[in-house]
Amino acid sequence: MENPRILLVDDEPALADLLKRYLDRLGYTVDACGNAATAVAWSNDPPGKYGLVIADLTLPDMNGAELVAKLRETNPSLAALITSGYPYQGGTAGVEFLQKPFLPKALAEAIERTLANLTGSRLPAQR
Repeated sequence: MENPRILLVDDEPALADLLKRYLDRLGYTVDACGNAATAVAWSNDPPGKYGLVIADLTLPDMNGAELVAKLRETNPSLAALITSGYPYQGGTAGVEFLQKPFLPKALAEAIERTLANLTGSRLPAQR
């Protein structure tokens, strides 16, 4: 199974760059941006090009949960992983949460779990 394209949204440029480089090494294709407006624009060009969004909960222009809802208006099957240093109680289908700070291995496991929960099948590990 081919890895989905990932949209990474985090307003901390150094962290976004680090996570992007790590995920690139795992074989994912990752586009990283720092705000919700850019994420929405990228996700609509063309619609449905991303299989997973990883979004920080506290973005400057929209919170991560609102961003996921907005992106799912044009891509209902989008898997989502919210990250934050703050507690978060989601409950939305296909949305996982990963508490910051986290180790790279925890991110890889959270991505695998998020995609497996959305599709209902376990994906092969990408380590």
